[in-house]
Amino acid sequence: MSFNPSFIAPPRIPENALCFLLQEQKLLTKKQGDRYLIPQFLDLQALDPRPEPLRYLGSLEGRPCYAGEMPAMILPPTTFALKGIRSLFEHLEEPLIGVAGLANQLVLWNRNHRFCGKCGLETEDRPNERAKVCPGCGLINYPRLSPAVIVAVVREDRLLLAHSQRFPGKFYSVLAGFVEPGETLEECIRREIEEEVGIEVKNIRYFGSQPWPFPDSLMIAFTAEYSKGEIIADRAEIADAGWFSADNLPPVPPKISIARELIDWFTENQGKGVT
Repeated sequence: MSFNPSFIAPPRIPENALCFLLQEQKLLTKKQGDRYLIPQFLDLQALDPRPEPLRYLGSLEGRPCYAGEMPAMILPPTTFALKGIRSLFEHLEEPLIGVAGLANQLVLWNRNHRFCGKCGLETEDRPNERAKVCPGCGLINYPRLSPAVIVAVVREDRLLLAHSQRFPGKFYSVLAGFVEPGETLEECIRREIEEEVGIEVKNIRYFGSQPWPFPDSLMIAFTAEYSKGEIIADRAEIADAGWFSADNLPPVPPKISIARELIDWFTENQGKGVT
């Protein structure tokens, strides 16, 4: 399935349009046995009141997609379920997860930028782009993106993995962190790794990127080689960290994440010269 983002909505919402409705960052799904489906516009007749406005996101395989926010007062019927988007990773196809994440990001952006941060007036949607403009002072706000680096650090035949204090469950992942003002991506990598585990790296190389709208990150992935130092975990951020071989990995993130892509890259290339 391919998704084509757009802010120019069709003249009317068709009954088969997919509606990604969020309530406190939980996605409204339609239950069908042990399956979870994205509701269609026709399904929203069961909600009272029906959430408005619905904001156009684009089309998925030709089907229009909309985002909306459900007020806390709306209790969906038992044929629906409110689910955290991450909990749906194993239930929905990856393109649907991507659109759900975009809906979550834009719902939060709309809520947080209802009023101008400069003069306080209520903002309006800009007609020619996805942006909010203040009718008073003209300040324009675009959907926020928070760049973050994520890096696979290799030491000979082992990969650096860590268990974060923030991770649910017991899984380990490669290290990541947000870019600070005035930093290059490479500088951010060196700083984050030194802060979190106390080592230095070299030969930093670009790997790929992934939108991660929880709520608004853009993950920029790299590989790097160990340079020097011994692991000293920053206990405020890292519960445990270590070097792991491909045949002795701890529980790792699901395949939908670029963190898992980096780990899979390591396991597939170990012994073939991963650098």
